[in-house]
Order: sequence, then C-alpha cells, then structure tokens
Amino acid sequence: MLAEKPHVLVISGLDPSGGAGIQADIQAITALGAHPLPIISCLTVQDTINVHGAEPVSAELIRKQLQCLAADIPIHAVKTGALGDATVVRELSAFLRQRERLPLVVDPVIKAAGGGDLADETLLSAMFSELFPLADVLTPNGPELQQLGEHEQEADAARNLLKSGCNAVLATGGHGTGHHIENILYRADGSTENWQLKRVGGEYHGSGCTLAAGISAGLAAGQSLEEAIERAQNFVAASIQRAQKVGAGQPVPNREQPR
Repeated sequence: MLAEKPHVLVISGLDPSGGAGIQADIQAITALGAHPLPIISCLTVQDTINVHGAEPVSAELIRKQLQCLAADIPIHAVKTGALGDATVVRELSAFLRQRERLPLVVDPVIKAAGGGDLADETLLSAMFSELFPLADVLTPNGPELQQLGEHEQEADAARNLLKSGCNAVLATGGHGTGHHIENILYRADGSTENWQLKRVGGEYHGSGCTLAAGISAGLAAGQSLEEAIERAQNFVAASIQRAQKVGAGQPVPNREQPR
C-alpha cells in the first residue's frame, strides 16, 4: 500500500548556497513528515554572507505551475518566502482566493541577513493588500517586524501588522539578546502566547525559513497553530545544535533528521 503524506505548496526563492530559501523549505517540510510542492519565485545571486542580486520568475509561469499542481495533487497548506515581485504575489493571491481556505504561513522575507534587499515598495504593498489578509500567521524576524509594523517596540509593531488582516503574527526572537530566545504569538483577538528556548548564540543562515516551513508542515498535518509552532521551533533548535559550516558567512542549520 502506498504511503500518503500531507502536501505543502511552498513558493520561495532559490538560494544557490543551499542554506536558505526553497532548499531550506524542502528539507524542513520533508523532515517533519510532509511532502513539499516547490515553486521557485525568484533566482538569487547569494552566498552565506549576503544576497548580491535577484531576478523574479515569470508570474505567468508560476500561474501555470499552480494550476497544474492543483489539478493533480491535494494541497493541505501553503508557505511563502521571498516572492520576487508584485506580479507573483498577485498570481498567488488570486489562486488562493479561488479555493477553499488553505492554511497559509507567510515568511515576509524582505532582506537577507547580510542586508541585501529582497523586496521593493511595490512588492511590499502587494503583500500587505493581497497576501497578508489570507495568512494564518506571519513569521517576521525582529528587523522585519520593526520595518513592516513601523514601530521599534515589538508588541506595537505586531499589532500594527495585524491590521493588515492576518490572523496572527509570530515575532521571533533570534535577533535579540539574553540567555533565551523568546518567540511570541500575537493573535488578531488580542491574545498572546510565548515560548522560550535556550539561545545558542550567533545567527544561522536559513533559520527563519526553517521555522516557517516547519509550521506549514504541522498545519498541513492538521495540528493547531500553537502545536505547529512548538514542534517547528524545537526542530529549528535541534537543527542549529547540529549546524554546519558551508561558507565564510553564517553557519547553516542541519535539517537532516538524525539517524
């Protein structure tokens, strides 16, 4: 008898260093028991230090890929990363609106860890107006939350971002200081939930992608948002404990499940 797994449609950029982007998504989703359906949104010139350039994939090609997949394969959740340009956002949003609501995890990738830009104002505007209102959760890191939420204080920035219409914002604490990383879930109803994990120190290339992809795998399997977050962040922590040196920049989380 053939095995069946939940399927996660993942749309993200290609990082040729293999640390972040679509490869991180594929590895995390697979490790956590789901089957990824990967669509590349943009091609980047990137290493473990920074993004040095990016070009979006044709939105028409992405539209055809979405239609082709949906006609053949059940989709149980969707995860997005870097999206290339506003036309890609519009195609994806239109696709999602034509279907029964699917769990959607949006990792609003707007800058690389080294500071390189991955989103312009037109793309950001399209994300706010068309994609964020469909999201079950946004997973910005600290700098992304401050920029998108237009406030230096995390809670205020999260509340501002919730006004876009998303159901929840997971503010991740990997860029902070202290002995523990604190991740806080801010919900649209005003309630919050927080988790603390031991801080290893340093920053890791692709850790944010890994977290968001892990959450999407949990939602695809029918877990609650809180259950999916807890499992995903524990997976990220374990991947960082096993991190590997790939290039001269940030280490890369080892997303292989230990044998």
